[in-house]
Amino acid sequence: MQILAVDIGTGTQDILLFDARLDAENSFKLVLPSPTMIVRRKIESATQRNVPIALHGVTMGGGPCSWAIEAHLKAGLKVFATPAPARTLNDDLAAVRETGIQVIDESELPGLSTAVERIEMRDFDYPAIRRAFAEFGVSLDDLSAVAVAVFDHGAAPPEISDRQFRFDYLDERIRAENRLSAFAFPAERIPPIMTRLQAVADSAGLLPAPLIVMDTAPAAILGAALDPFVAAQPQVLIANVGNFHTLAFRLGPGGIEGVFEHHTGLLDRPALEQLLRGLAAGTLTHAEVFNHHGHGALLYRDQPLQLEPQGTPLVVTGPRRSLLRESPLRPYFAAPFGDMMIAGCFGLVSAVADHLPHLREPIQQALRSSRDIAPWDVT
Repeated sequence: MQILAVDIGTGTQDILLFDARLDAENSFKLVLPSPTMIVRRKIESATQRNVPIALHGVTMGGGPCSWAIEAHLKAGLKVFATPAPARTLNDDLAAVRETGIQVIDESELPGLSTAVERIEMRDFDYPAIRRAFAEFGVSLDDLSAVAVAVFDHGAAPPEISDRQFRFDYLDERIRAENRLSAFAFPAERIPPIMTRLQAVADSAGLLPAPLIVMDTAPAAILGAALDPFVAAQPQVLIANVGNFHTLAFRLGPGGIEGVFEHHTGLLDRPALEQLLRGLAAGTLTHAEVFNHHGHGALLYRDQPLQLEPQGTPLVVTGPRRSLLRESPLRPYFAAPFGDMMIAGCFGLVSAVADHLPHLREPIQQALRSSRDIAPWDVT
């Protein structure tokens, strides 16, 4: 039984071919440039050659590719985009047009001059991943599931803050199903508001197995919880310090006890420590985070925990985890199955066990070979 898990971030896309017949540490792995970085390089190349571009495909993660689009426009070069990829920059197409991008219908693409460079936008490129494995004699024809994680703000109405909309969604999912796998969905059950998750499903094409999609940060937290030390704790705080977003969950025997999400670029070590202490103490407020231009905070249990040494462990994962390296909170840097970079992929595998019951037992047996099941993990 094999599962292809792909965790798509801002800097890298981390790929795991999980095989239940092997020790998890022997699973095949790839760490490659993220799709938004790949698209950025293509746009920058067109900019250097003074070539107009036409964006087609689906909505994908922004950041680096969005900045490259802005630089292309500032260079006085034309940008055409069909509606779906245009929403990578803003869900409001009127706002996209105001930047100078010419939003066109799909039917207009063939009529553009051959001098216009066409660049496809999508987060998940299954054919490319399949070819990469095939170069090393590894076939993906016998997969039992495919799982993909991306960060999705959701499509907020124009009158609602993107940050508030995202956090209201987190709250709704936790109240509906108090477990980390609540942020994962089979492709046919993706909430309509989660447009980037839906774009992954739309662009996946013909897959050899069912597709599960998930939010990146909960996937990383769930993966970190598979670390043997973390799994043995009755209560724990786990922070995923990502390139763009930092999300921390307070977890206990009853499930998720609290959460906050902020923009990593707005945090230094003292600010992040203050948020983590507040989450542990049960005193952190939504306004404290939101008014500092973060997404917000929620507490479902306000019983105070002590984070200092000898108290509840603080566990850290994510590409920006060095932000807390010298912290007096003495964080534990999780490395599930020996590899921090693949934490999100292992979280995806764990979520697959929750959403595809016929795969639950072989997945859990394989994961138990290296650690115990944590109370907030799959049931």
